[in-house]
This record gives sequence, C-alpha cells and structure tokens, in this order.
Amino acid sequence: MKTSSTEPTRLRIPPYTVEHHSTRQKYQHALKILGQLHTHGHEAYLCGGCVRDIVMRSEPKDFDIATSATPLQVEALFPRHADLVGKSFGVVIVRAPGDPHIHTEVATFRLDGPYLDGRRPDGVTFATAREDVLRRDFTCNALFLDIRNNTVLDWTGGLPDIQKKILRCVGDPATRFREDRLRLLRAVRFAVQLGFEIEQATWNALCREAGAISTIAPERIRDELTKCLCSPQPARALDLLHDSGLLAILLPEISALRGCEQPPQFHPEGDVYTHTRLMLSQLPPCPDARLAWAVLLHDIGKPATFSRDADGRIRFNTHEFVGADMARALLTRLRFSKDDIEHITACVRNHMTFKDAPQMRPATLKKMLARPTFATELELHRIDCLGCHGDLSIHQFLLQKQQELNREQIKPAPLLNGHDVMTLGIPSGPLLGKILEEAYDLQLENAFADRQAALDWLKNRVVSRTR
Repeated sequence: MKTSSTEPTRLRIPPYTVEHHSTRQKYQHALKILGQLHTHGHEAYLCGGCVRDIVMRSEPKDFDIATSATPLQVEALFPRHADLVGKSFGVVIVRAPGDPHIHTEVATFRLDGPYLDGRRPDGVTFATAREDVLRRDFTCNALFLDIRNNTVLDWTGGLPDIQKKILRCVGDPATRFREDRLRLLRAVRFAVQLGFEIEQATWNALCREAGAISTIAPERIRDELTKCLCSPQPARALDLLHDSGLLAILLPEISALRGCEQPPQFHPEGDVYTHTRLMLSQLPPCPDARLAWAVLLHDIGKPATFSRDADGRIRFNTHEFVGADMARALLTRLRFSKDDIEHITACVRNHMTFKDAPQMRPATLKKMLARPTFATELELHRIDCLGCHGDLSIHQFLLQKQQELNREQIKPAPLLNGHDVMTLGIPSGPLLGKILEEAYDLQLENAFADRQAALDWLKNRVVSRTR
C-alpha cells in the first residue's frame, strides 16, 4: 500500500460525462472555480468522494475542491460569492452567480492538529497536496483529479483499492477512527453504499473502537444510519452494525431482536432479527427513509411482549402498540423531526391491521385507505409478507380497492358538522363526537343519498337518545 511516497501514482481517465441536469450545473460551477484558481497560479483539484465516484463511473452528488490557495485568496477571487464558513479550517463555500443553491466547497490543503473532541481538529496548518490526502479517512476518498488533463493523483493506494472493492483507512486505522469517531459509522455506510469489503486491519480497529461512537451527536448518527438503511445493501448494513458492536450501542432495541423466537407457522424464516433482516433486503432501490425506518422498527415491541400459551404457541399481544411507543422513544433519541416520528410510529402502530382488511366494514376500510401514512403502510405490509410467508393476497386486495375507489369515495367531505348536532340540543363533548363519527361511518357506507338524508337520520338519532 502506497502511503509514504512523495510522488503520487497518476492515472489518466476518460473525460467525465455528466448525465443529469442538476449535476451538470454543479460540475460546471466547480470547473469555473478550478479554472480561476489555475489561471491565478494556484494548485487545485477535484477531491474526495466525487473523484471516487468519477473513477467508478457513477454520478457524484457534489463536487469538492482542494487547493493551495488560502481562504483569503479564494475569497479575493470570488468576492461576491464566497462564504468563509470554515475559515479556521481552511474551508470556503463558493456559490454560483444567480443560483445560491449551487455551491462548491473549496478547502485549502491542510494538516490537522490533534482531535481533542474526537470530531474536529484543534487547529490546522496549511500544507501540500500530499499532506492533505494523508489526513483523510479512507483511501478511496483520498484521490485528487486534475481536470486539465483528466489525471487522478493517488498517494495512498486508493485506485487499486477501488478496483478490488476494498475499504481501507488511510494510514493507521485506529488513529483515523479516534480523530473522528463518526468514521466508525461511515465505514459501514461506505461499505454498503459502494459494495466494498472492509479491509481486515480497518475492521479490527473499527470493532475495537466501536464504544467511542456514543460520544457522537445523535443527529449525525441518525443521518449515517439512515444512509445505511437506504443503501443498496441495508441487510448487510444491519449485520455489519451488529458484528462490529455498533448496533448494541446505538440501537439496543434492534439488537434485542436477535434470538427472539417467532411462531414457525407464521414465520418459518426464524427469529425477529432474521425477519427484519429479510425485510430490509426487500426494500426497493433508494427507498423513502421513513419506509426504511418503519421496516427496521415495525416489530421492535416483540421481545417485550413475548409470551407462550399453555399449548406452547408463541404470542406477541399488543406488540404493535408497545412497539410504537418504543419507536417513538428511539426516534426522539436520534432527534428525528416531529413529522418523521409521527409518520414512522403510525406505520409501526398500524401494521397489524392489514390482516383484517378483507373482513373490514366498508367505513373502516375507507378510513384505512384515507390515512395519510397509508402508502408507506401498504409498502411496509408488502415487504412484511415477503419477509415471512410470501402471501401478497391482502396487498393485492388493497391495491384493487384503491383502483376501485376515487379520492372522494375514500374521504368525502362530511355531510354533517358539529353545529348541526348542537342545534338539536347536544352540547359540545364526547357524545357530539360519537354522533358525528357514527354519521360519517354511515356516509362512508353510502347510507345517505344527500345531506338532507343525513339530517333526517340525525334527528331520529337524537330523539332516540333522549327518550
């Protein structure tokens, strides 16, 4: 592995072709910045993940630049569009003229000082291109690309590691992980996003240092875990998190699913962990994050509700409600937004209702279809079935009902309101709400031809109540 040579390996690659319009705009903006830096005599390259993606012939999300220019020199070149948000660390954000949403991070070559908090260096000193790459996390991310001649510069062995699909720390793995403990999770994330195997020394250090992950901010842990779950290999991500020891620290509720038996007649696949793992493997490409988390958490309440009947049958009574409360606590701990928490916990709480769908009253079924979370719930149900018995008949039934019923039939405007009830002498309170709910259920079941029919029913309902 090359880590000490003063001269990099150089590889000429084909010119990069951008497919998507939004990426093309970002790329063109980065090229303009590089052009300005080169024109004024500065060394400057595309760096990091975007170079890795270009080498792998995939499309980067963003384009970062590393340069010999100091932050003040960068600011002087782009006086109206530079934001020195990371000036103390040599980082400048350069925004595109006319579109502030398009921006490029421009960082000065640097050496990092000691990482006293396990997150950021205590200070930096400006350095050479080689010194800059030697402080980076993984070899695949420690590449520079000179766009003037389409040449990749590699001081750390990143190019052969990409070719072999190996994730390897730059230099000493333990040092890299201690510098920034989030790299423990990033190693798992890159492995499952890129389809790489984690090199043995890197893996050993990851396992030894796993306990330090608890010092990282919950929001940053949440974001890395979400990227793992939404990667092409979420089931493998779960296994890597478990095998490394990270799962027991970050998500002990999920770790507890291992060894939790299930009734074999309904779950021939095995314990709850195996079921959850199989479901993760059934997620669609690039899934919605709420769906991915709902899959992970849907059976989180099973260990706490495990019981056996006298005949030995395993039961998990009310596990969906216990699980929803546990999911809420977990998601709150990871600082999810209120909307995300409500959406995901609703999916956990409601996932057992699907088995009853073919026998539901029309009103109950329509209310189910009208839930704002129903699309996620339906996909969760489909994946739940694929993760055990494979019977998708209820899923097909609900898809058919969605096709048969339009939005007005599923969730019509109520024919009656609270004022209608109160004019008949019923005060605001539980009884009023109960009457309106009865009326809406009847409306959903097409019991009323029009509003007048609903008013007639209401009068009879109130009279019968007051006799």
